[in-house]
Amino acid sequence: MADKFDAYREALVVETNTIWPGEYDALDTQVKLRIATALHSEPDQVSHLEYVRMHTGFCRQITVTPEDMARLGG
Repeated sequence: MADKFDAYREALVVETNTIWPGEYDALDTQVKLRIATALHSEPDQVSHLEYVRMHTGFCRQITVTPEDMARLGG
């Protein structure tokens, strides 16, 4: 289940993770890196965001969606 952007949890993010559904397996690694960097630089704009609790803070986990790809031109 997706979370809403949370400025408090964002301040405690110590790790990031990007989940790529199978439909994007054919994308070049450099393209994936560019898109993941763009998504994590504006987490308030992504379609599917989760904050995973860790001992030291939170992991921001973003699942790439077709909406995100359309927005970023991927």
